[in-house]
Amino acid sequence: MNFEEYSGVWVFIEENEGNIAQVSLELLGAGRRLADKRGVDLCGVIIGNGVTLLSETVFEYGADVVYVYDQEIFTHYRTESFMKALLHCSEKYKPEIILYGATSTGKDLASAVATDLPTGLTADTTELDVEEDTGLLLASRPAFGGNIMATILCKKYRPQMATVRPKVMKALSPEPGRTGKLVEETIDVKEEDIRTKVLEIVKSTTKKVRIDEADIVVAGGKGLGNADGFQLIHQLAQALGGAVGASRDVVEAGWVEHPHQVGQTGVTVTPKIYFAIGISGAIQHLVGMKNSGLIIAINKDPDAAIFEASHYGIVGDAFEIVPLLIQEFSKAFAEEEVDHVREV
Repeated sequence: MNFEEYSGVWVFIEENEGNIAQVSLELLGAGRRLADKRGVDLCGVIIGNGVTLLSETVFEYGADVVYVYDQEIFTHYRTESFMKALLHCSEKYKPEIILYGATSTGKDLASAVATDLPTGLTADTTELDVEEDTGLLLASRPAFGGNIMATILCKKYRPQMATVRPKVMKALSPEPGRTGKLVEETIDVKEEDIRTKVLEIVKSTTKKVRIDEADIVVAGGKGLGNADGFQLIHQLAQALGGAVGASRDVVEAGWVEHPHQVGQTGVTVTPKIYFAIGISGAIQHLVGMKNSGLIIAINKDPDAAIFEASHYGIVGDAFEIVPLLIQEFSKAFAEEEVDHVREV
């Protein structure tokens, strides 16, 4: 392949009902850094119906160019239609790098595009960098069960593609009024050409656990012994008004359901405060919480790896320490509530 034909860092902008997914804004931040290092444009690609105005937000978050496919055929996400649009755009403008959020939509689209383009795909990336001279994308992710970090390279083909986990990159602060080049594209795709049909949209009424949106996460590991011991995590979370998190071992043991799992095969969280209680600190867990604002670890083992990733560490028995924390936090919040009532 003639690599000189390929230029630019692209971000697939995922949207739903007119709202841009947060991971896409995060990827614009990461893409801006890569594009600046290479001295090329950062581009966003928006596919949908009635989505052209979203380009204003994409420019504000760092894009130089936005490609928009705004057609009725793209009202709902379907692999085939979106793949045709992205392939059309990629083959016409030849990007060097394409980044997607590692969401159900992003992973589905990226893998489909990779089957048609002569290139590969690095999935669930947690770190990104680029060689300034060669443009070689350095996409790193946990491998071998999370025991090592592997950097995946695509030396012979372009574009280079990666899906990136939500919450591991940071969005830039938006720059109101920032503009760029808007490129409006269309493709000739008819409804009868698409094999998948959207018959009905059914929104779930089940309350979902969203620990990735919590300001405080209290996570527990196998060091709590059993499901009864894990109840301390629920109690501390309740006292703090936080969410319950867990390590993979705890979920596999059936102490708590999978939506609470933090880590490589679970959820990535970035709360203001993260408690890691009875958690050893394996790499696959660390990648899911290392960007938390304040990390507090409690573990009996003074050599536990979790302490290396923590801002504060308490060496001791969780069954002695956590009840004291619950008692003190409950007392502090009760006093605060009384003071508030007095002020009123």
